Amino acid sequence: MSLLTVDDLQAWYGESHVLHGVNFVVRPGEVVTLLGRNGAGKTTTLKAIMGIVGKRSGSVRYEGNELIALTSDRIARAGIAYCPEERGIFASLTVEENLLLPPQVRPGGLAVERIFELFPNLKERLRSQGTKLSGGEQQMLAIGRILRTGARLLLLDEPTEGLAPVIIQQIGRTIGMLKQQGFTILLVEQNFRFAATVADRHYVMENGRVIDQFANADLDANMAKLHDYLGV
Repeated sequence: MSLLTVDDLQAWYGESHVLHGVNFVVRPGEVVTLLGRNGAGKTTTLKAIMGIVGKRSGSVRYEGNELIALTSDRIARAGIAYCPEERGIFASLTVEENLLLPPQVRPGGLAVERIFELFPNLKERLRSQGTKLSGGEQQMLAIGRILRTGARLLLLDEPTEGLAPVIIQQIGRTIGMLKQQGFTILLVEQNFRFAATVADRHYVMENGRVIDQFANADLDANMAKLHDYLGV
């Protein structure tokens, strides 16, 4: 049974055709990564699921319901949350104000105190403005903010980008805890070594298509192929 089914997903930015028939599934409670080189279409896939590209076609089904014709706010209310690579922290607002900004879309969101247990740094910086946070703290705030909403499917775009190793480890532990609590996570990640520590399965993208997939347990056996795909 799949929670999210993406079938023949096409996407455009203006006249530029970026996704060329993306197909994959995510099952409840899984952590699944989209791997690929820069420009492969990974971020656009997350944006197309959320309905924030210029134009899209194909099928995106969540909990059996078709989302392709819905606006992004209705997709969010269906129970999907997107954490963009640029994090989207409001510089003029405090940590607390940023955290409380998104509305709850469903019951079951994490209480603020629970978010502070995951990210103790945020509690210490509660009155700080967004501009005063380190990159790692901004990432914690961006993830914490969507956990409040009640969404059960989290789309995380490059959550470890530019972060120190100790913060990457903390993000990894958080993803593990969220999985244990029943969240489902679709993760775009350049760092496949990090992805291997958190994910159940991996899809490889190239030129706006999914070209391969591996179970995490099979990564070692496919490492040469993966190096070739990713150019590492």
